[in-house]
Amino acid sequence: MKKLDSRRFARLTQLKASRTSFPGNPQNANVEVFENLFPERNYEIEFVCPEFTSLCPVTGQPDFGEISVKYIPDRLCVESKSLKLFLFSFRNFNTFHEEAVNIIADRINEACSPRWLQVSGRFHPRGGISINVKVEKTRKGFRHK
Repeated sequence: MKKLDSRRFARLTQLKASRTSFPGNPQNANVEVFENLFPERNYEIEFVCPEFTSLCPVTGQPDFGEISVKYIPDRLCVESKSLKLFLFSFRNFNTFHEEAVNIIADRINEACSPRWLQVSGRFHPRGGISINVKVEKTRKGFRHK
């Protein structure tokens, strides 16, 4: 069994905070990471946010959807509370669905450099049409299924 060392959690400021601070927009949100204890394995992690909201950049009306994040970690894993706060930061942020999904994918990729990453957004219909967006990134040289 691998030895657990509490120092690997030193960077997790949001999880240890006694009071939760909600960022007002994605630029001010921080996606935190921790050391992957099993970097020799390819295993998939999935987060699902069924209550994702953002604002239409033209009308200002709220948009609702579900965001799914799947990834195969390398050296680092995404800490779930910081991801939740990052996703919540879109609540009052004006953006198109396509932009939101790409922003999320870029931020997660920047934070933990996974071997493989897929971010999907399934947005509820407004005006009679729903929008589904999927972004996939694969690290050069890595083969995923």
